[in-house]
Amino acid sequence: MTASSGSARRPSADDLLVLLAVGRSGRFVSAAEELGINHTTISRRITALERTLGGRVLTRVVGGWELTDLGREALVAAEAVDTAVRSIAAGASGRRELEGVVRVSATDGFSAYLAAPAAAQVQRRHPKIAVEIVATTRRASQRRSGMDIEVVVGEPQVHRASAFRLSDYCLGLYGSREYLRENGTPRTLGELSRYPLVYFIDTMLQVDDLDLASSFVPAMRESVTSTNVFVHVEATRAAAGLGLLPCFMADRHDDLVRVLPDEVTVTLGYWLVTRAETLRRPEVAVFVDALRTRVHEHRAMLLGGAG
Repeated sequence: MTASSGSARRPSADDLLVLLAVGRSGRFVSAAEELGINHTTISRRITALERTLGGRVLTRVVGGWELTDLGREALVAAEAVDTAVRSIAAGASGRRELEGVVRVSATDGFSAYLAAPAAAQVQRRHPKIAVEIVATTRRASQRRSGMDIEVVVGEPQVHRASAFRLSDYCLGLYGSREYLRENGTPRTLGELSRYPLVYFIDTMLQVDDLDLASSFVPAMRESVTSTNVFVHVEATRAAAGLGLLPCFMADRHDDLVRVLPDEVTVTLGYWLVTRAETLRRPEVAVFVDALRTRVHEHRAMLLGGAG
């Protein structure tokens, strides 16, 4: 009886793999697509696992599902099952071929110039790894559903996640050569009140550090504003005013001139946020390593120097 009872409470490997898929994506639909089964089966297997373990493994959050403490414990076992299954399918060399989807959220400029090249490098080395990049400028989410990695501006305050600083980067004030010819180049901070500013839409800006970045120019009136930093760069190049731009983006354009570099230098930080269990996934770890290498190689450029 005792042995039979113990066997009855042993979680199914299939149920654990379903939990792994849901834990990674935060969504039943995404897990169903990954595993090739339907949404109802996902729900049924999670229910069966919770019955076996005697508690909830997932909790509903805005936009999806998040692991409970019991779910995170079960996820360790799920990862071991996944590793064992994948090892059976290893190639003749005995090496496991990395595969899977890595979902990344990062700011527009970081996505284009740092995350995308890192993703391309990973994909060349590991063709079965796909990287999805969502370009957005926002605070780190308190719920980890949907994204494996977030890159945000400013030190995040998050729970049940790890955060580490990737790099500092610099913002500077830029004008197009055409604009400065027509309107003159400011020589002091006081003269900036005569110039319009190209920057973020104040009422839609979610990131405190980016909001504070423009505090040195409170007298500048708004010109073209946008939630997208590429719009800032192109509006500045089109002579809409002076743009407060990431140096690593603006310095790529010969038609942009940095003004008041000694007086206007704003240093901010890029932070990477992820869960410990997510970072244990080999495909995620490979991408994070490639990203950190890319950032290190371009540190001077990020800080407004040659790079």
